[in-house]
Amino acid sequence: MIRNLFKELVLFYYMVKKTKIYEEILIVAKRIARTKEGALFVIAKNNQFKKTLYDTLYPQLFNKHYINEPGIEAVLQKLATLDGAVLISDIGEIIAYGAKLKKSRVVPGFGTKHAAASGITSHIKGSTAILVSEEVNWIKVFKNGTLILEMDSNEKPKSVENKIVAFLSERDTALLTAAGVSTALLGSALVAPVLVISGAYLTIRTATGLIKGKLFRD
Repeated sequence: MIRNLFKELVLFYYMVKKTKIYEEILIVAKRIARTKEGALFVIAKNNQFKKTLYDTLYPQLFNKHYINEPGIEAVLQKLATLDGAVLISDIGEIIAYGAKLKKSRVVPGFGTKHAAASGITSHIKGSTAILVSEEVNWIKVFKNGTLILEMDSNEKPKSVENKIVAFLSERDTALLTAAGVSTALLGSALVAPVLVISGAYLTIRTATGLIKGKLFRD
């Protein structure tokens, strides 16, 4: 009984808010992008990562840790640059690394990481994939099998970073408002358009063209 109570206290201590998970992963993703390497993170509820969905390519010597533990960013960066994906629960627990995903869906013009990101997010309801592209060293975010956001690895003001995280975790439209873009232009859903954040600008690619707004003053 005491042992179970201790485990619950440890779990409570390390449980991470969803916004913090995105914040931490984006920090690591930017660092990886600057090294011109690739990576793939998948975020979902713990019980959604069924063993039938992936195989591990390496012995799992560093799972059951949380992304808010001291010194974890450097370790997470190393794990993410191995072949395969890093799987993270929605409370910030590292479930697996070097995970070969069994669900994939071809993304025309792109390779296996894009296919894995599209496939796993179309299969696991509510999941998110954050991909660092080796080809262009950009960070790409997939939900529901679809690319929804692309961004460069440049540092941005904290206020903009917060809006990006809020958009990813809560579908908050403050990011669009900051760029002076009306959500009415996009219709009722923010899924089909792709948001592209480069430098000080937010560009929204839609089927009918581009909408561009400035996120902050130089």
